[in-house]
Amino acid sequence: MRMHGSAPGDRSSQWVRRFRPAPEAPSQLVCLPYAGGSAGYFLPVARAMPESVDVLAVQYPGRQDRSAERCVEDLHELADQVVAALHPWADRPFTLFGHSLGASLAFEVAVRLEAEGVAVDGVVASGRRAPSRPRDEFVHLLDERALVRDLERLSGTDPRMLRDPEILRMILPSVRSDYKAAETYRSRPGADSVRSPILVLTGDTDPQVTADEAEAWAGHTTGGFSRRTFTGGHFFLNDHAPAVIPVIAEFISGNRAKVDAG
Repeated sequence: MRMHGSAPGDRSSQWVRRFRPAPEAPSQLVCLPYAGGSAGYFLPVARAMPESVDVLAVQYPGRQDRSAERCVEDLHELADQVVAALHPWADRPFTLFGHSLGASLAFEVAVRLEAEGVAVDGVVASGRRAPSRPRDEFVHLLDERALVRDLERLSGTDPRMLRDPEILRMILPSVRSDYKAAETYRSRPGADSVRSPILVLTGDTDPQVTADEAEAWAGHTTGGFSRRTFTGGHFFLNDHAPAVIPVIAEFISGNRAKVDAG
């Protein structure tokens, strides 16, 4: 269905990046970055995904070419804004794919899209515990040195960037904002489940997600649950992209086939 929103020519370009357009593809994969991340992280996904999937990557406010904009520190507010940005693209079904912060965001975006009657084929939650398994975390309140140490611990940021004061000055505000959004996020009662299936991806040594916290995603869908575990820590995606991308592609095609079969 076509939602009302920005004109098709606008296509919410401020929010949505399309590195390899596939306008005839029957499915769309919406990629949502981790805390401090940007849309460009998903360029390899766009390049490797089959032509049957049109890949859209979301660029949050407050980073790179959107650095002059206010960062969004509340995940529910961010989900509302992402949904509004996706309205012009709602002529084809979505699969939401997010890593870490992006996984929680993907779930909340799916909740909202389903409530609006927009077709959601599935949610891919990577490197993130289920909404029903929150932890009390306060990294976003730490000083800059401690915040940098946490980035080093998760091994998702180039160490050279973390040693460059000018780069740190540019990236730390968005990192802190995203950490706050992730750490203060709690799902809302009555809106903590989706009808679409959920695929969870985890690293076997990820300090941010235990096996129990990953399995708990099963309680947030009525459409089926599956989990795949890879070797590695929080950013296992960096090492296993050639293996992960086909798993996501198969998840998308399988869900689309079920919908088409009625």
